[in-house]
Amino acid sequence: MHTKGFIVIGTLLLMLSNGIHAQIQTDMSNWLNSKEALKALPNFSYSGYRNGEVGIPSPNYKVFNVVDYGAIPNDTLSDKQAIEKAIAAAEKNGSGVVFFPKGRFLVNEDGDVKTTIRVLSSNILFRGSGSEIGGTELFMKNTLNPRDSTQKYSTPPMFEFGKFQIGKQIATISKNAEEGTNSITLSTTNDIKIGDWLQLSLNVKDTNLLREEIGKHPINPKWKALLNKEGLIVKAYYQVKKIDSNTVELNASIGYDMSVNQPWKVFLYHPKSEIGVEQIAFVGNFTYPFVHHRSWIDDSGWNLFHFNGVVNSWMKDCRFTNVSIGVMVKNSAQVSLLNCHITGNGTHEAFQANRSTNVFIGKCKDNAGMFHSIGVDGFAMNSVIWRCSYLPSTSFESHSYQPRNTLLDNMEGGLLPNHAGGSEDNHPNHLKGLVLWNYKRTDNKKETIDFWPEKSVYDGRISPMVIVGLHGKPSSFIEGQYKFLLSNGQKVSPESLYAYQLKKRLGFVPKWLSELQ
Repeated sequence: MHTKGFIVIGTLLLMLSNGIHAQIQTDMSNWLNSKEALKALPNFSYSGYRNGEVGIPSPNYKVFNVVDYGAIPNDTLSDKQAIEKAIAAAEKNGSGVVFFPKGRFLVNEDGDVKTTIRVLSSNILFRGSGSEIGGTELFMKNTLNPRDSTQKYSTPPMFEFGKFQIGKQIATISKNAEEGTNSITLSTTNDIKIGDWLQLSLNVKDTNLLREEIGKHPINPKWKALLNKEGLIVKAYYQVKKIDSNTVELNASIGYDMSVNQPWKVFLYHPKSEIGVEQIAFVGNFTYPFVHHRSWIDDSGWNLFHFNGVVNSWMKDCRFTNVSIGVMVKNSAQVSLLNCHITGNGTHEAFQANRSTNVFIGKCKDNAGMFHSIGVDGFAMNSVIWRCSYLPSTSFESHSYQPRNTLLDNMEGGLLPNHAGGSEDNHPNHLKGLVLWNYKRTDNKKETIDFWPEKSVYDGRISPMVIVGLHGKPSSFIEGQYKFLLSNGQKVSPESLYAYQLKKRLGFVPKWLSELQ
């Protein structure tokens, strides 16, 4: 008996020495229900297609096969005009599947007019026949022309779905509303009806408000956009669910405190909806070594895809190879990117929520090692990046210009300096609400991470964050750069904060999320 006991104890000690202890997770349930956690953690449960409540649909639209409009796979002739004709036919029909059989289709050949291929209507689905080798490939041989060759980010995308449209200002707010509430009270609701989309907008120079976001960090006079030009900017998009006198119930909780003492404005927002992209490989021609900020060709020459001004839309099961930029979700809300990945040349940017609200990026992989990997930009709000991965040689993207409330949930990859992005004029890289939950760090750089470097121009400056369950490479953090640092070095349960919040709101975990995991 004693011998067996020593054997068991010895086995346990060996398991611990081999790192098996990392499987023993700290239960954070009590903390998640505490007042301090409820105050520190944004509500991310509304992110994704239709607030994360349902899966991506399979609409039974009429099919418009690009071959029927003149496209020929695997030849040497451009298919761009045929694709545009198929799109036009689907848009004229009021809905449609623009279908691509297997093979390579050429979208920007030497003789093509260098313009973006656009989808400007709702209820349009691009569907291919598989994104891996042997499936459907849309090949972009040449770059489009930059709007300004001195501006490295000015090359338009090869594909842009949606059209960003803001209508007139229709109201101001007439009562304070706390972050996390679903209702706002307006000066008037005369021009609003159920189902409308609104932009809630704040543009103010307020040092006290900025101080609330960055904590005790010093305010840098080099932040020209924030201090000398635009000031603090919030632009968030929500749908009207119910109207009761001047009180409007929204489809999702707001991500920022709204005060009558600040100049909040409410605009009508006119997005396109139910636009999807599935089972397609988007391939650029960026095959030579990338140099960060060398030229517009490096930074945005092969800019492949934008959603712009869309809601309740999606992309899934797509591949991006040899591109400068994979996907930007701009000026949009309730968009999901699922099971997409980047391969080939490691260049500039992977997948990004940009000036959008409640975007969900799930199970996406950056296998190329883009300089700025999966992340956020602009005044993105309540973005969820869930179970995504990238190489140890890079890090998540936080490209400055005031993103807020971002959840990096069960991520795996590097956590390196100088990859957040954005010029110092547009810093900080991220304002309030960044949460790292069960992040697995895989790089081999120094253990101590500085999220607010005082001297470096390009390293990320991130407001005090919440870090829970960071594991992988041992890491230490500088006091004052986090609000909470819990279970450092060991995973926690619940494993996913997004799934926990979604279940808490709905009473169950939706089938689509369980299947995606």
